[in-house]
Amino acid sequence: MARVLSGIQPSGDLHLGNYFGAVRNWVSDQERTDAFFCVVDLHALTQSLDPEDLRRQSLDLACVLLAAGIDPEKCTLFLQSHVPSHQQLAWILECSATFGELKRMTQFKDKAGDQEAVRVGLFTYPVLMAADILLYDANEVPVGDDQRQHLELTREIANRFNNRYGQTFVVPTATIPKVGARVMDLQHPERKMSKSVNSPLGTIGILDKPVEIEKKIKKAVTDNDGIVSFDVEAKPGLANLLTLFGACLGEDPEEISKRYERYGDLKKDVAEALIESLRPLQERYQTFSADIPEVLRILHHGALKAREVAEVTYQRAADAVGLVSEA
Repeated sequence: MARVLSGIQPSGDLHLGNYFGAVRNWVSDQERTDAFFCVVDLHALTQSLDPEDLRRQSLDLACVLLAAGIDPEKCTLFLQSHVPSHQQLAWILECSATFGELKRMTQFKDKAGDQEAVRVGLFTYPVLMAADILLYDANEVPVGDDQRQHLELTREIANRFNNRYGQTFVVPTATIPKVGARVMDLQHPERKMSKSVNSPLGTIGILDKPVEIEKKIKKAVTDNDGIVSFDVEAKPGLANLLTLFGACLGEDPEEISKRYERYGDLKKDVAEALIESLRPLQERYQTFSADIPEVLRILHHGALKAREVAEVTYQRAADAVGLVSEA
């Protein structure tokens, strides 16, 4: 059975891009793989988050993942910071990665921008991500387009380490979801729906109320010719709505487009489909969020399972580089 590792940051409310591009696929992955899913709270420290907000968002994200169908009986769900081997292996890997490699990471360039004081953690973020993946001997890593460069760096570091110190790490491959992998902003369809961009009308949170979803879909940008067709280049806004519809129905967006002649009818049905798709998740979320002690129990149990695997891998890497093992 293949092993899968994936993580998500607790840096804001989850939106449809997170759900259709990642979380819903995790639910499928846990049925066919040995899956490890983590809330990467250490990665969130690269941002300016209030400590109480970080704690709240980490637990809230765990509630959402459980509500979405992540089953702790079928996979391992845990908080990244509860497994110390992540930080330990990250340091070893930082001593294998190069400054030039990290400097070329496009996400670092985008997030650092013109800031004079850039956090070191933002620069070394991809190495911690590599540690997250390599600790669990993951064969597959579900990634979006924006994370592929980080996974390639992980592969490069793993291969370099293996060549230098002997076979230590499994070199993972990327898996890209076929449906709903790239959900775009409803107001700016040229860019991805994102937690880090302030676009109230362009982003649908998976816990948004039906009236909010209807409003945002109704106001979604399309075009002026009134012809319903799936064309990502010429009609990005319309293609995005059809992609969302296809993700809800499990159908080809292009085939869906053939059933509509008016934008208004399409938007109405997209909104209804989204509301119905999210309703079970939202109901289960209320149950989990009302029982945080149970969520903490689940996360603790997941961390224990994760440590059993991670500590073995870390020790293998530590031995390989010459660190002295405890007696």
